[in-house]
Amino acid sequence: MKFVIVSRDDNRSKTIKATMKQYLTEFDLEYSKEEPELVISVGGDGTFLEAFHRYHHRLQETAFIGVHTGHLGFYADYTPDELEKLIIEIAKTPFQTVEYPLLEVIIRSKTGEKEDRLLALNEVMIKTADGSSVVLDVEIKGEHFETFRGDGICISTPSGSTAYNKALGGAIIHPSLEAIQLTEMASINNRVFRTIGSPLILPQHHTCMLRPMRDSSFLISIDHYTNTYSEVKSIQCRVAKEKARFARFRQFPFWNRVRDSFVSDGNYRMGE
Repeated sequence: MKFVIVSRDDNRSKTIKATMKQYLTEFDLEYSKEEPELVISVGGDGTFLEAFHRYHHRLQETAFIGVHTGHLGFYADYTPDELEKLIIEIAKTPFQTVEYPLLEVIIRSKTGEKEDRLLALNEVMIKTADGSSVVLDVEIKGEHFETFRGDGICISTPSGSTAYNKALGGAIIHPSLEAIQLTEMASINNRVFRTIGSPLILPQHHTCMLRPMRDSSFLISIDHYTNTYSEVKSIQCRVAKEKARFARFRQFPFWNRVRDSFVSDGNYRMGE
């Protein structure tokens, strides 16, 4: 099996990466930066997102797994004290996979330039570059839904629903549900602008189209990557055809991750 390791740039993570690489190659696994079948993330959730985006073009051939050495480890199954066990499992045990939905974002320009198609594991966040209010027409399934005015909009995947979406008051969604969630950032409601004021959960076959109502430069963040866009005609969001595959050597159900990340440090395990 071919593998690669993406690590955070701190001494602990780099040491773990070197140890794993040494032992896995001694077990006759092949280290391959170009065509890995298993991508191992060593760090926090930011490192995992970096690993995902580095290899998002290989989603059908590649699975991901994480070792948690950072401040957040929602995507990571293993801690450093389980390193020896993980190395043996990777070397000796065929892994099973679970699949999580992704968010497809298509950004179209008024100038007719080629559209940008991007994938998000967590979310897309839309704000203005100068800090002024975002004004967007929101269409759902081809029908006008509302005109939004406020600080911005966050659209998240089910796995990303535990990230910035949760901080905005959005719901936590199990990743077995193929859906996306639209959550407002400090919306303004008056006689001109009126929004629903609640997070919206859209199923796989519903597309959300955001159309700017005035000329603005936008800061559009896909997970933790941010770019500035001008002359934006529309931002289209929907559940992607692709999915992220996660390697599993043991059960670690989603609600356990939620509980252990936000509620307690207990070791109780429930079924899927």
